[in-house]
Amino acid sequence: MGATASKVQGSAPPAGIEQHSIDWVPLAERHGKPSSVGAIWFVGSLNLTGLATGVVTLSMGASLVWTVVATVLGSLFGTFFMAFHSAQGPQLGLPQLVQSRPQFGYLGAALTVWVFAMINYVAFNTSDALLSGQAMNTLTGMPNELGYLLAAAVATVIALFGYDWIHRLNRWLTWPFVVITAAVTVAALFGGGLPAGVWDAGPFDLAPFMLVFVFVAGFQLGWAPYVSDYSRYLKPDVPVRSTFWWTYLPSAVSGIWVFILGAVVSAGAPEGTDPVTALKLAADGLFGGFGTVAVVVLLVGLLSIMAINQYGGSLTMISIMDSFRPVKPTRTVRGATIGIMLVAVGTISTLVGIDRFNWFFANVVVVLTYLFIPWTAINLVDYFFVRRGQYVVKEIFNPRGIYGRWGRRGNVAYGIGLACMAPFMVITGLYTGPVAQSLGGVDCSVFIGLPVAGALYWRFARSLDLATERRMVREEGLLLPPSH
Repeated sequence: MGATASKVQGSAPPAGIEQHSIDWVPLAERHGKPSSVGAIWFVGSLNLTGLATGVVTLSMGASLVWTVVATVLGSLFGTFFMAFHSAQGPQLGLPQLVQSRPQFGYLGAALTVWVFAMINYVAFNTSDALLSGQAMNTLTGMPNELGYLLAAAVATVIALFGYDWIHRLNRWLTWPFVVITAAVTVAALFGGGLPAGVWDAGPFDLAPFMLVFVFVAGFQLGWAPYVSDYSRYLKPDVPVRSTFWWTYLPSAVSGIWVFILGAVVSAGAPEGTDPVTALKLAADGLFGGFGTVAVVVLLVGLLSIMAINQYGGSLTMISIMDSFRPVKPTRTVRGATIGIMLVAVGTISTLVGIDRFNWFFANVVVVLTYLFIPWTAINLVDYFFVRRGQYVVKEIFNPRGIYGRWGRRGNVAYGIGLACMAPFMVITGLYTGPVAQSLGGVDCSVFIGLPVAGALYWRFARSLDLATERRMVREEGLLLPPSH
């Protein structure tokens, strides 16, 4: 057995480098409050990538007013599912993607869900790399590639120290970020940079409106593959509703705030301006030099997110390797996988370049949305409606255990859900499905994939021997009944 569950007894978590990776967190090491999760997901969007998300939305063809409306609705929609994934962490004490083995199988999860998750981490961290490099270039004049390496080095240290230090850092950053982001908001709205008539709604066009909706919803849903990684040390008696709301409200509010700010900043900048330069121009409207302060602060926020992506990417790589050959999840292994992430992201970001940031980021987020919509439906249906939070932890780490190697129910439901989405998809400049084309370019694929994949899995799961599974859960004695 590879990364097996640890024994229940344990010591308090050390102040230094985190000991655990993809293994189960013992009950004796559970600590923290749900409010600490709130700091992670509030600060999670208040950075250059969050701002760049708003910049990209305005390039999708809708007016600023309709972009704002679509942003609010998309953020509320995507965060809803992401927050329910967060609520799984305290009960199971496992990283998010390991929890996919009961639905997709020991090998099945590695070859489908985890590969897509790895793409997710690399793609988002590539976007972070481009922005961090541009920010360092703007601040110091150093080459973008060198700027990224310096930023990534800091993020790597944070990721290596792991869970507790990531929580501490985001808690420390919360209020300074609120103050600076509020000041940037005032500068963007009242600094005189917005053109006349920018708040005229204009005619409503559903096609660009849905592009923004899917893009923003996908950005928020992009946290889902690793959201419970940051709640898994909480005690298992933390109610589902508590973890949900401490994830949903901070993430949705900060996301809406910074996405709209990015759109407003973009509206006041010359066409084609990169997100970092657009931010600096808007912030300087408050007073000279404030643009530099704003870039520095949001760059610090970006370092935190780069650390989260490197940390999550490390856990995913370990999970994939463990599915084929048992891996002892030591600190050395975690450090090596974090290093692999750094090199891979640096190489890809160099090939993409800051000039193609908007195109790269927009299409990557949308494609990842399509890949994760069926997964999120299957994973949540299994947790809340089929198995109701009751899993045999040791069997999750058993390649020949009760959850199987391929998980045909999850994989078939996923494949059919994704196939049903395809005719409704719109990937700008690359692919428009036949149904979407007949609708004038309107992308409604997310409203197809969610119910199809979820309903199919629910139907397939009727053949599961849940009585035997629940008896094994009781005999194992590691999990408490979910508290709602």
